Amino acid sequence: MRGLVNVIKMLVAFFYNYARGLSYIVTTILVLCYCLHPARFASHYTFIKTENIYEEMERSYPPRDNSCVIPVNGRRPSQLLYPEEHPKEDPVAMARRLGILPGGQWKPLSCHPLFNVAIILPYRNRQSQLTIFMNYIHPFLQAQNLDYRIFVIEQSPMREFNRAKLFNVGYAEATKINDFHCFIFQDIDLIPQNPDNIYACTKMPRHMSSSVNIFRYNLPYTGLFGGAISLTRKQFERVNGFSNVFYGWGGEDDDFYNRLQSRGFQITRFGPNVAQYYMLTHKKETPSTARFANLESGARRYDTDGLNNLEYRVLNHQLRPLYSWILADV
Repeated sequence: MRGLVNVIKMLVAFFYNYARGLSYIVTTILVLCYCLHPARFASHYTFIKTENIYEEMERSYPPRDNSCVIPVNGRRPSQLLYPEEHPKEDPVAMARRLGILPGGQWKPLSCHPLFNVAIILPYRNRQSQLTIFMNYIHPFLQAQNLDYRIFVIEQSPMREFNRAKLFNVGYAEATKINDFHCFIFQDIDLIPQNPDNIYACTKMPRHMSSSVNIFRYNLPYTGLFGGAISLTRKQFERVNGFSNVFYGWGGEDDDFYNRLQSRGFQITRFGPNVAQYYMLTHKKETPSTARFANLESGARRYDTDGLNNLEYRVLNHQLRPLYSWILADV
């Protein structure tokens, strides 16, 4: 009898330990699923529906009988585009094949474009990314029937990198060349993957890259306004451009978002299935220790720090086959 009791105790202890172990495994799986779910840490946001994109665009030119068609087709995630990581085509040959004029300018000849866009790219020491981006972006833009020109603003090696000030320099130099209506300020490591993501301006400032692969195609926080953004000339001048004081990495995007908020602008975005970007791999920069102090004092400088106090020196300017290159000391 005692032996039977011992056997029962052993069985009870076994099933108890088994159940406890099983519960640990199930709990761990559930916690992992919760933490790793793509939308777990996403800031869900309001956005322009795909069927309304065309109507929300801010046209540069009035419509005509032969105005270009802007295709918005509602593509599925399986149709996302990816860049060629090792492009081999010579820039001169590519420019000739695609009909790109010197300085990276192009517009359709078979129809009248509705959008006139300057694309501003800050740059330093990322030649492989620049090559990949240029090889990819021109066919992408031409498929949207845009009148566009690409500006690469390279900073001289004198000081720490100042991305925001290079955007201001690009804006200032572009407006000397043409009366651009729309400006897109973008990092060269971001590749737009959905052709429905029209590279032109909307009626309000637009955060274009709200769905990036390194964030599992989610928006980390609703105040994020960096990576790739679009504003009309009037909108950009209304906020006095970017701040010029953010040397080193970090802070300038949040400062610019605050500028927009202070002027009453509401940020718009396309849906997470449209605003999808692929980020090219690159070395992470060390954050600036001054970024928090600059952010804290930013509101006091909105009217005095930006386009109206911009100082720089152009060291070189070339019309390269795929873009206008400007070397500036800032």
